[in-house]
Amino acid sequence: MNQFSFPTTILHGQGALTELAKRIQEKNLMLVTDPGLVKAGVVEQALEMLSKSKSKFKVYDEVHPNPVEEDVEKGSEFYQNNTCDGILALGGGSAMDVAKAIRFFVNHPAPLAQYSVLKNGAAKITGTLPVMYAVPTTAGTGSEVGRGAVITLRDTGRKTLFVAPPLMPTIAVLEPSLTAKLPPHLTAATGIDAFTHCLESYFAPIYHPMADGVALEGIRLCLNHLNDAVNDGSNLEARAQMQMAASMGAVAFQKDLGMVHSLAHPLSARHDMHHGLANALMLPDSMAFLEAADLNEGQQHRIDTIRTLFREANRSGESLANETRIWFQELGIQFGLQHHNIPAEDLDNLAKDAFDDPCHATNLVALTRDDLAEVYQRAL
Repeated sequence: MNQFSFPTTILHGQGALTELAKRIQEKNLMLVTDPGLVKAGVVEQALEMLSKSKSKFKVYDEVHPNPVEEDVEKGSEFYQNNTCDGILALGGGSAMDVAKAIRFFVNHPAPLAQYSVLKNGAAKITGTLPVMYAVPTTAGTGSEVGRGAVITLRDTGRKTLFVAPPLMPTIAVLEPSLTAKLPPHLTAATGIDAFTHCLESYFAPIYHPMADGVALEGIRLCLNHLNDAVNDGSNLEARAQMQMAASMGAVAFQKDLGMVHSLAHPLSARHDMHHGLANALMLPDSMAFLEAADLNEGQQHRIDTIRTLFREANRSGESLANETRIWFQELGIQFGLQHHNIPAEDLDNLAKDAFDDPCHATNLVALTRDDLAEVYQRAL
């Protein structure tokens, strides 16, 4: 017997945010975002598109690129002090994650750590939560259709996962025009994040054929549209397709993820590296590890299926390690951890944190801390 769950209402395409305005009349919403989007004028652009809603928006823009516990604590106080009755998250995965955590923390007691997956926190998130509207300005994490949030806790310094079904946003709004100002390097990094979600979820050895189908289509969308989105920011069709790929990646990874994310998380937590960039730097060497492993027939079939998708996109399907490296270089990724201020003497600490990260528990093949250390060394 198997149980499957799929996500929330999604408004997708040009005009999606205007449609949301019709559905949120006369509310007092906390708008959770980051200072970069305020400076770039994206918050102003979104508020203009929402002006017909006759709602009030109180802007909280203190979200860090890699969210920390304080973002949630201060945000919860902001929500209560402004007597808000709902949340609108505007931004990338960071804004989404903080908004989800605020959503339950406003009516649940501290400390935040008790609600993590490590503490069986989902069982403690009860009662009615405020409504939440998720409006991504990137096409990467797909957090707008996810029921999880990743926050770095101050006591451990580690990225910590919070997952509960009530955290699913009420409505996800995929408005491609809001991603048009995203610079090429961030378009690439976030798009690679979406690709990694689809790839690792497909590889995860868990029975979920529905998620597998979504993951494969998400990979096709990334292969066919990410280059266009990076090379031409005004190409709203490519950006809309990448938004869909990002949401599909998040839908798919309810299956779980794998070693790439376990390797990427410590790079962000310890060195504040952008999560999508961290995935990009670690993925080719992770693929090399998988392709060199002693695979059974089922595992090899999954590798071969992805190689076929690369061939269909007019790329070589001989080696996922080589082909992903070539592709990511086309997108502007500079490989080598040393070029991103990661010192060789920190690799042991990174490997320890990566092995402690739960994502590799559902890797295509089982691995050890030494395996993770070896991949870091190759990526240096």
